[in-house]
Amino acid sequence: MREGFLVLENFFDDQLMDQYNGLILDHFGESPEFMHSKEFLEKSSTEVIPWFPQNEGVTEFDVVENDQRLNQLTDSILGDGWYSDYSMVMFSGQGTKGQSWHQDCPPDDPRKFNMNRLVYTMDIDADIGGQTAVVPGSHLRGLLPAGKEDNDFDDKLIFEPKKGTVILLHGHTWHKVLPVHGKYRVSTNYRSAPKGTPKGITDICVYQNMRYRFSTSTIVEERS
Repeated sequence: MREGFLVLENFFDDQLMDQYNGLILDHFGESPEFMHSKEFLEKSSTEVIPWFPQNEGVTEFDVVENDQRLNQLTDSILGDGWYSDYSMVMFSGQGTKGQSWHQDCPPDDPRKFNMNRLVYTMDIDADIGGQTAVVPGSHLRGLLPAGKEDNDFDDKLIFEPKKGTVILLHGHTWHKVLPVHGKYRVSTNYRSAPKGTPKGITDICVYQNMRYRFSTSTIVEERS
């Protein structure tokens, strides 16, 4: 995790990923509605619809949560006493923007962060869109630079994860999801955090043009 991310291909088998993908598509249906406000969607350039299956008692998502290999790997990165926050499925439909550059939690204290454990239940490529872009080492570079939401970084890497891939991502790493061209794009995020990290560390997300608090659906800081 020296670069702020780790990519693990073929981590989960196709059968489990197909089961998860089926559950996800059954939940969202053909044309799900956005949960966030119009203001958030416009200012964040983020068109992703979340679902929290474990919070609704969908126990099938516990299989990844309890995977011994994944948890041992998390132990080696976060140390003893880390905790799992929740699983969040992220759905983007055809023609949507994906997600603009952001940090999942504020980098004000470098010792306090979450780690995303992103599980891909489908192949993602240039035809489908929705690739994951990250800036290597940006978790050590502090606050995401302010500016317009469509600003870009020359040193970014773009990943096209295949079904069964896991990407571990430091919460301070600058990252985004590219626009979606195919019928849909999904990934499932099993969030975790080191011991001593406050619960709700991801309540405030940092974008280039704002800080946004999800629990109250409010902009807590305008950035320019």
